[in-house]
Amino acid sequence: MEKKIVNNYGSFDVTFVKGKGSTLWDANGKKYIDFIAGIGVNCLGHNYKPLVKAISEQAKREIHISNYYFSDVGLVFADELLAITGFERGYFGNSGAEANEAAIKLARKYGQLNGGDKRKTIVTLESSFHGRTLATLTATGQDRFHPDCFAPYPQGFKTIKANDYEAIKTAFDDTTAALFIECIQGEGGVNLIEPEWAKAAAAAAREAGAIVMADEVQTGIGRTGTFLASEQLGFEPEVVTLAKGIAGGIPMGACLFRGKAADVFVAGDHQSTFAGNPLACAAGCVVAETVSNMFFLDRVNYAGDYIRGAIASWNLPIVKDVRGKGLMIGTQIDSSIKPFDIEVRCLEKGLCTTVAGSDVVRFLPPLNISDKEIEEGLKIYKEVLQEFCNK
Repeated sequence: MEKKIVNNYGSFDVTFVKGKGSTLWDANGKKYIDFIAGIGVNCLGHNYKPLVKAISEQAKREIHISNYYFSDVGLVFADELLAITGFERGYFGNSGAEANEAAIKLARKYGQLNGGDKRKTIVTLESSFHGRTLATLTATGQDRFHPDCFAPYPQGFKTIKANDYEAIKTAFDDTTAALFIECIQGEGGVNLIEPEWAKAAAAAAREAGAIVMADEVQTGIGRTGTFLASEQLGFEPEVVTLAKGIAGGIPMGACLFRGKAADVFVAGDHQSTFAGNPLACAAGCVVAETVSNMFFLDRVNYAGDYIRGAIASWNLPIVKDVRGKGLMIGTQIDSSIKPFDIEVRCLEKGLCTTVAGSDVVRFLPPLNISDKEIEEGLKIYKEVLQEFCNK
């Protein structure tokens, strides 16, 4: 397979052919419990009937029409998303990196309009992750994502340490265009942001004349037990970026604006050929209607609490911490063991997981994962962790 597709992903030698719920089957008929959901993309799992029906019916009507025009389903989805989140306007894209690029460009233009050429700096957090384009890589607060081979990187970014109140005191001035907070640092290790710190940082940024933006590419669309994770942090961003689960598996991203950010973009400022096509919007309507339901979100919180509680109750010596919100879960592993080795062994036994940071095994299961699938996945995970305890 590596000879056919450039192996940028370090893919495992597994070929999946079908899925149902939170279960996958490979080309050899082997069954796997899916605790990663396409890195949080398949928020309603595999073969979710209302989603399949909406995609199929939309494909019969129209798939793509270009953004020279509006589509009926695109307008419906925009209305639904804005109503659920409380934002005023939005831009549709195709991915999280595109959504974050839109936010970065908007912040730079906002700074230009409200301070001139000097107000261009975007402040992000250490251990954050914002994407794989040059600008979003530079915004990412992890040196391992900044190899020399991709240099020179764009200017105008600086990082501060999350949850550090001293850092806030000198972080912002009249050169700051925006503060960009990843609401839970997924790729960095499922690191939680303290609500009081987020509110204090946002207040300091706004006092300096900047806007505040939330990267919810991974945490949004119900992943953390509320439709937006920023609801739990309470800092009320002017800009929020979304992707991953927004269309249940169809490539899509969004950047939403309100307040000072609502009227910054005008025609020509940021565009994309495929953005907000009717097929993705039709899928998005199903996701938005399903995930915004209070009882659905209650179930996400229940399932997440159950999984974290189960792992903690095993009292295994290699487990140093279990953290997260909703169904965004990280198990911090003792430094003597590589989380990747645990990921490999889980896959061998029929459980799909991933890693985060240098010492965390990460779970991002479908938000509607069943109790049975949770138990099957946890059984495998416990067996694997016990194996490593005995080595």
